Amino acid sequence: MELGPTGHHLVWVNDAFTRSTGYSLDEVVGRTPDVLYGEWTDQAEISLLHELAEAGRPGNATVCGRRADGSPIWSRVSVSPVPSKDGGPARHSVVVLVDVTELVERDAAQAALVEQERTERTSLGLVAQISDLLMDLDDPHTLREIAGLLERGGVVTWAGFYLNDGGLSAADGIDVTAPPSGSGRRHGNVPPDDVPAAFRDRPDQVQQLLDGVLDVPVTLDLTGWHATTSASGWLAEHVRPLVAQIAPTLTEVLVLPVPGRRRVMGVLAVIPRDASHGVSAEALDESARTVLQLTVRRVGLAVDNVRLYEREHRLAETLQRSMLPEQAEIVGLDVWTYYAPNAEHAQVGGDWYDVLQISPDVVGVVIGDVVGHDVEAAAAMGQLRSVVRSYAYEVTSPGPVLERVDQLVAGMRIPRSAALVLTTLTRAGEGWHIEYSRAGHLPALLVRRGEVISLGEASGPLIGFGGRPRSTASADLEPGDVLIFYTDGLIERRDRALRDGVDALVEIASGITAIDSAGIGEELLSRLADSPEDDVAVVVVRVPDPEDDAAFSGSPRSRRWLLPSEPASIGRARHAVLRTCQAWSLPDGPSAELVVSELVANAVLHGWGHIALRLFDTGEGLRIEVEDSNPTPPVATDGHPGRIGGYGMQIVDRLADWGWRPARDGKLVWAKVRGDLRPVAQDRSQG
Repeated sequence: MELGPTGHHLVWVNDAFTRSTGYSLDEVVGRTPDVLYGEWTDQAEISLLHELAEAGRPGNATVCGRRADGSPIWSRVSVSPVPSKDGGPARHSVVVLVDVTELVERDAAQAALVEQERTERTSLGLVAQISDLLMDLDDPHTLREIAGLLERGGVVTWAGFYLNDGGLSAADGIDVTAPPSGSGRRHGNVPPDDVPAAFRDRPDQVQQLLDGVLDVPVTLDLTGWHATTSASGWLAEHVRPLVAQIAPTLTEVLVLPVPGRRRVMGVLAVIPRDASHGVSAEALDESARTVLQLTVRRVGLAVDNVRLYEREHRLAETLQRSMLPEQAEIVGLDVWTYYAPNAEHAQVGGDWYDVLQISPDVVGVVIGDVVGHDVEAAAAMGQLRSVVRSYAYEVTSPGPVLERVDQLVAGMRIPRSAALVLTTLTRAGEGWHIEYSRAGHLPALLVRRGEVISLGEASGPLIGFGGRPRSTASADLEPGDVLIFYTDGLIERRDRALRDGVDALVEIASGITAIDSAGIGEELLSRLADSPEDDVAVVVVRVPDPEDDAAFSGSPRSRRWLLPSEPASIGRARHAVLRTCQAWSLPDGPSAELVVSELVANAVLHGWGHIALRLFDTGEGLRIEVEDSNPTPPVATDGHPGRIGGYGMQIVDRLADWGWRPARDGKLVWAKVRGDLRPVAQDRSQG
């Protein structure tokens, strides 16, 4: 290569040059090296080589050039200036080109593979994090967290979920109360005359996604005309201000369907990372498309699953609740009842109890267990409960009642076997006379002055397997006597025999010092039902003893109840507090009744799930704790008489020191009832 007045010129090339580049000697001699450059050539590298040659210094560079056929060629270029004979500046340079195209392409392929693997690992990591977030569907911000993860992970610039619950609505979380299935719901029918002629043939693409007509992403124009009542119009109106904050010049977003099993649950609106050439599915690279497709499928199935589960859960819970009686108020008897399903069984099971006021002087108590933990078991339990109730009112005597139940159940073909104990209590002077019959169930216990008697007579086979007369046993109850009815969930554990569980119950019952049925029941639960492995049902019946009750002051100082989230629980809570204050000889019953009424009313109105009510005698007054599943803290605001709870937390504030704290599944609100009406400032966050 020679340096002339107009720059460098090629003066000679060898045969190897011709074979590598395709240029012959005649085609390049006298021409500048520009003939070898292409659009891929780094001009900065070329300029550097020229400067080195002109300065008489050697240099090296890897340059992408162009062959004669126009294809690229990567060469390792070495420039070595040839010294002038007169000692002046070098006018010639020897340029050596080594073809490294194959090596560069291999390195590029390896780099691309490494980048692809890195991208795939990142994508898999994002999908795994999204799956983890979907494990906690009770979080009210789950969908917002997933959208933020897509943004932070570089999949999209912005994302937002909109669920189709009677029309689209922005969704930070999942409303489990929405219907779990059905066709896509339309926003509204647009009268044809209201549509401009130019848009009458344009479909509502967002509605087509919701209806399942389209299953591919669509581009939504945020500035074009859309009917206000249409899905596209609604979404454009709500997305436009959000997009304007992120990309003021952007006029489109990409909309993907969120498919469930039977219908589209909603849509995901996104702004691709690279929207410089327009917003469309093509604006997403392959990894982004894969992550978004997996995300919408997982979210859609999760939404569908949680709503299906919630529907079944509500069905089962409603069925169960409708079959369990409220706390019975029996004149002349102190009765306490308890039922708790195993949490693993979706709040439904086959255990049940019933307390019947058959006549003014006759009371019936039934406790039973149907095999299974599903809606069918609950349905079978409901049928049996109705049958036993009907015959108990008609016949009264337990043995004949169970005989008739056997006959009817055999004809009804109830698919589940069942065990039960039926007991009737008839008033006899100051005491009561009981009769009972057992159908394959554990015997009730009679506790009298520390002695425990098992009422194990009148035993027979499970309901439906009778086929012969059933016997009836009897006993007399004295003032102070206690009857304990229970299902096997109270005592049965995997690590011990059932007989050992019964012995443990007998030992605990013999040492109980409480003189009210709630205290007795609470001590049994605290000692035996901390970690039940099955549903638990307990009924405690005590014959009051006026002399001992008036002299006694050593009953346990805690009580608890599990109440359904319904208005009837407010009255039951008031009743529980009054009875507890009476049993503990506490003077603040009326104030405590008002306080617990407000706390439970707020839990019913604003919470969900079951409500836990706990009472404690602190030695300085009654402490009330109400726990529900809503984590939102209570607020003392101006009430009005038209709502449940009256003037709300203002009443609690006037009568008690109160506060709240987070609980495992929601919050716990506590109140310590004051003996006077002086307001005392308290730290509401502790307790």
